Amino acid sequence: MRVSALVLMSGLALAFAQTAVTEDIDNITAAYSEDGRYFTEDDVPTYNIQEDGTIDWLTYSGFRRYHSECHVCHGPEGEGSTYAPALKNSAIDMDYYDFVDVVTNGRKVVRGGGGDSVMPAFGENANVMCYLDDIYVYLKARGTEAVPRGRPRAKEAKSDVIRADENACLG
Repeated sequence: MRVSALVLMSGLALAFAQTAVTEDIDNITAAYSEDGRYFTEDDVPTYNIQEDGTIDWLTYSGFRRYHSECHVCHGPEGEGSTYAPALKNSAIDMDYYDFVDVVTNGRKVVRGGGGDSVMPAFGENANVMCYLDDIYVYLKARGTEAVPRGRPRAKEAKSDVIRADENACLG
């Protein structure tokens, strides 16, 4: 199985620490786009919602992948559950590279008294790793309420580059 470039990027991430976004860093606004992908000024993936409500392809794909792999623990639409946090908040509050690191490598938070929290590693799950940016931008869109609960109604077309990258990642 080919490993997504995101797995390699996770090596750049520091030890997991939930890093609050400071006021001078815009973790949301798309500053530019490339081949159907949108990025902040700091080259971090983000979403794009058109005035008519049409969402970018990655956000739509992220909705699909999130509900395929993540919602069982983290609840529908990233709302959280009784035993797993609301990821829609994590995508806003957590540094992108920390998010990649946690999803790729997992983590365990020991709270003492039996309330430990365990996130399994998904680094070898192609259905997560090949779509990690998609899941991340979907959760950011949910965290800002830019995308309402439920299946998105209108989406941009999948670009040829996104299609080629997906095929290369999945093998």
